[in-house]
Amino acid sequence: MRILLTNDDGIHAPGLHALYRALSSDFPVDIVAPEVEMSAVGHAISLSRPLRVKKVRKESRFYGYAVSGTPADCVKIALQELLDQPPDVILSGINLGSNTGVDILYSGTVSAATEGAFMGIRSAAISLDTRENPDFTFAARFSKHIVDFLGRHGLRDGTALNVNIPSCPTGRIKGVRFTRQGMSRYVEKYERRVDPRGNVYYWLSGEIPMDNGTPDTDGLALREGWVSITPIHYDLTCEKELNRLKKAAVSIFPRDL
Repeated sequence: MRILLTNDDGIHAPGLHALYRALSSDFPVDIVAPEVEMSAVGHAISLSRPLRVKKVRKESRFYGYAVSGTPADCVKIALQELLDQPPDVILSGINLGSNTGVDILYSGTVSAATEGAFMGIRSAAISLDTRENPDFTFAARFSKHIVDFLGRHGLRDGTALNVNIPSCPTGRIKGVRFTRQGMSRYVEKYERRVDPRGNVYYWLSGEIPMDNGTPDTDGLALREGWVSITPIHYDLTCEKELNRLKKAAVSIFPRDL
């Protein structure tokens, strides 16, 4: 199978290179990734500025394409312009830091995978639950199992996998759990600062994770030492609320406006 790799940490990120090293000996691999870090850009795409593409070399050979855009841009332009053959699988990562709960709405890593799902390609986002001194060895090796799983079982249309891997010694990882997206979020605050010219600016800080504690959710499984795999879909419709509102509308809105 042919694999497209991308991320939101940039084309020179060690997590991306770890994926490349783990997979390129067994599969044809293409890389199309942002030229600089694009963390927390969500599913943004570039409309008011052109995308510039540069060929990147590593270890004296062609490595991949660096794009002056977002992770979603990278997937779009890869499939429509840059690749001679479409990929069978898209992997986004390995992200520095987990993507669980409401984080997936902000994550460029996850958005690259969901963009792949938009385009009908089996896709997965892979994140490692640490931001300091990462060891990508197990996560990169585990990516082969993800590729094998996608090849054997596929996914429903429009669905991608959100994979989060504990950052602990391999022997302490308990196994794999298929989970649902939790409602974990960060308790945030802004630090008010003043620059040398007297201008006020604000810096987002105070990232204390809060989780709803439901046993089958991604964040809790990850903290307990399980690899969390969550199937996610870009249809954000709340069906229960849609049905409730339809019933409520009968008594509020006139039939003939």
